[in-house]
Amino acid sequence: MQFGVFSVGDVTPDPTTGRTPSEGERIEAMTRIALKAEEVGLDVFATGEHHNPPFVPSAPTTHLAFIAAQTERIVLSTSTTLITTTDPVRIAEDYAFLQHLAQGRVDLMMGRGNTGPVYPWFGKDIRQGIPLAVENYHLLRRLWREEVVNWQGKFRTPLQGFTSTPRPLDGTPPFVWHGSIRSTEIAEQAAYYGDGFFHNNIFWNMEHTAQMVKLYRRRFEHYRHGSADQAIVGLGGQVFMAGTEAEAKRFFRPYFDNAPVYGHGPSLEEFTRATPLTVGTPEMVIERTLGFADAVGDYQRQLFLMDHAGLPTEVVLEQLEILGREVVPVLRREFEARRPSHVPSDPPTHASLVAAGPDAPHHLVAPVRAAETVVTS
Repeated sequence: MQFGVFSVGDVTPDPTTGRTPSEGERIEAMTRIALKAEEVGLDVFATGEHHNPPFVPSAPTTHLAFIAAQTERIVLSTSTTLITTTDPVRIAEDYAFLQHLAQGRVDLMMGRGNTGPVYPWFGKDIRQGIPLAVENYHLLRRLWREEVVNWQGKFRTPLQGFTSTPRPLDGTPPFVWHGSIRSTEIAEQAAYYGDGFFHNNIFWNMEHTAQMVKLYRRRFEHYRHGSADQAIVGLGGQVFMAGTEAEAKRFFRPYFDNAPVYGHGPSLEEFTRATPLTVGTPEMVIERTLGFADAVGDYQRQLFLMDHAGLPTEVVLEQLEILGREVVPVLRREFEARRPSHVPSDPPTHASLVAAGPDAPHHLVAPVRAAETVVTS
């Protein structure tokens, strides 16, 4: 199972000091977090994509390439690539280029984002969010899998004899996750292609998360990619740890109360009861995280949000030490001990996709088994 961290890249004042980091300091902090994640043995670092204050990660591939040059093992991913407002040609070329720079240590998560004004900023209509996600992703698959593309759709100018460059590394496109909190159409899209489904459940109760994952699993099996429990699932969450629960809550409370995403709403206690947010000891984090599999089934990737809400970088790095040294080794053992042998332990990697060969379903634009199911059902 893969464990890692994701960052939304918010530039938030520290509520205990009033100091706001500069954008440059925040970018540097995200880089240090990625390097620390590899150092302590985590598997994945993922960055969001935002184009509005108070967030800085507007150019994920630039940042991930910079991190790739300083790391050797960690998988570099996105926690959102805006498939709706970013042209598929741009995505195809940027991430294939990053594949080459990172020697294959790349996957990405498609998402629609949660900032409404971003659509008109990039000339799109938010009312077309789902159709944009569907059409743009299908074009992206063709750009990565066909040498020459002739295409016409609804939301961009046609392509005639177009070849995306560079071609994917080893002729193998990156593995794709589809991230959604509440859109069943996105879970359906992930299932249709046999891609991964990531539920970033930092705001939602586990009952809702379980319903979304169950839908994806059911449709994954419907399209004949495998049994429902073999579907590729990822979850997000947030933790803050200390020696005692009281100490963790005392330190984290002012950051929670003023967080730009969920501050000034439910209390810390209410939020930790209703969502996967865990503020307490490492043992509490282990117990809570193991419970996720009871709710959604055995899954393949767990990402934690560690640097949100103005937490000082040095504190975040200390949290990563605890996560990597005390929490993740236990979670690895416990998750693998309970996992049935026929259920994948990890999501596909570049190496595993290359080893599967050019005739593997991953290389198809529209999976044959899925297309057959649509016709016959």
